[in-house]
This record gives sequence, structure tokens and C-alpha cells, in this order.
Amino acid sequence: MLKTNEPKLIQLALQGSVSHADEFLPFEVGHDGMPYALPGVGSITYNVRVGDPAFGWASDHTEPGVSSTCTNTEKAYTRGYNFLACVGNEVRVLTGEAKGAKGVVTGTHGGVEHVLIDFSQKVLEKLSMDDKFLIRSQGQGLRLLDHSTIKCYNLSPTLLKKMPIKEGTNGVEVGVTHIIPAGIMGSGIGSLSCTRGDYDITTQDPDTVKKFKLDTLRLGDIIAIEDADNSFGRCYKKGAISICVVAHCNSFVAGHGPGVTTLMTCPVKGVIKPVLNAKANIAQLLKIGRYEK
Repeated sequence: MLKTNEPKLIQLALQGSVSHADEFLPFEVGHDGMPYALPGVGSITYNVRVGDPAFGWASDHTEPGVSSTCTNTEKAYTRGYNFLACVGNEVRVLTGEAKGAKGVVTGTHGGVEHVLIDFSQKVLEKLSMDDKFLIRSQGQGLRLLDHSTIKCYNLSPTLLKKMPIKEGTNGVEVGVTHIIPAGIMGSGIGSLSCTRGDYDITTQDPDTVKKFKLDTLRLGDIIAIEDADNSFGRCYKKGAISICVVAHCNSFVAGHGPGVTTLMTCPVKGVIKPVLNAKANIAQLLKIGRYEK
């Protein structure tokens, strides 16, 4: 079992509510120069959950389950909400017909500063736009004590314990559904921090989509990005590896695509070794989304 500093990690309460759906512009122009008018981010998405395909929906950047924001909309608080919520954190409904029901944080989406939450289908049907949620946040500051060059971000101890990870002498093997190159990463690249939000896999080139089987990506898939260092921001570094989770669906906008939230990263070649594993999806690992009990 991996040795971590879990007993030293702070647990904090975060309070959020449903983020309303919005129309960004009357039409958005896709990478092909064509205008689109389609549903986007926000709200309660009843029919798209973790475990579902990230491709094929008549929408743009769709977020699975519940899209939430901090109940205090001041910028500093929305940043803290997005920063402290970690994938795998427990969520409890505080209000309404579904009061007391529990869910799980599945990812974060930058720009809109949304925290994405999965609840069972029965709970989703009971939620309203006025409901509030309490996230029991824990994970930022997580360290693997025997592997100091690996940095963990946005990763709850709960999820870490479920991930397909095998410890080796000089590092760890991590099960992933896809291994992709850093060269196809787009929106969000160059960010000074990977502790909030996500960055997108670009999907505008059909040959690249086919080569790396990007059209088989599912929400919740744990993937590896080669030559990508997320240690102190998102950048290209030969030999580095970043492990991420697919948080939102594909996009028709240039430089965009399925968004991924960082879980682990290492700038040293060979320390994190990605191994293909078709079951490396948080919905399957945590028994949520399309794999709920």
C-alpha cells in the first residue's frame, strides 16, 4: 500500500449550489468556421454522467451530473471552492427533497469555475436549482511519502486508494484508459496552476482522434499525458508524465475538447509508468455514475 500523509491532511467544509445554465453567445463559431447554437455548461444534466462517452452529444463542453459553484459568488470564494474540492470527495445535499443524500466530486472545470458532482439518478430527479451542497474537502497537499518527485493535485485519499496503482522500486505504475501526447493539449495549457479547473485535449484533427482513440474517451476515464509536466503549472517537458481524469465532454471550438483535471504529475522520466487498463474510470472505481450500485 502506498504510504501517504493522509492523517495530516486538512478537512474543510465547502458550500455550493447548482450553477445555472447560460447562453454564452447567440452563436459560437466552431473550428470549421460554422456557427453552432447548442447547450453548454451548467445546470443539472440528467442524462450525462461519469462513465458515459465524452463524445457524440449535441452539445458543447457538457458537464456530467450537477454543475456547482460556491454559494458566495465573490471571486475569491469561487476560486477557493474550485481549488479545495478534490475528485472523490464526499458531497451531502443540505436542502430540498433530496436533503441528506450523498454524492461525489468528479472533476473541476476552469473558466466557469465549476465543481462537478455525481449523484444517483433518483437524487438527480429530486434536486432543484435552489438546492445547496456541502463538500467535505480533503486532498490538496496529499503526498506519496516514498516518491517525493510525484506531486498529487485535486486527488482525494478516497480515490487514490481505489485507483489501479502498483508500487515499484523507483516509482509507480498507474492504470489508465488512454495514453496521449502533450502536443495535442489545448485550452488551459500554460496555466500557472493545475489546482483549479482543467485543460482540454484538442480534437479538431480526425487522424489524431483516430490514432489515439480519443472518440472512445469516457467521462471519468483516468488518462496519461506524455511529456506533460503539471508540477508548477501546465507545460511541455520531455519525459514527464501527468495523470488526469476526464471531467467534461468534447467541444467543436478550436483548441478545445474533453477537459481533464490533473491528479498526479512527475517531471522525472520513468517514475510514473502508465499501463493501459480499460477499467481505469472513476465511475467504475467508486461505483458511481453509470456504474452506481
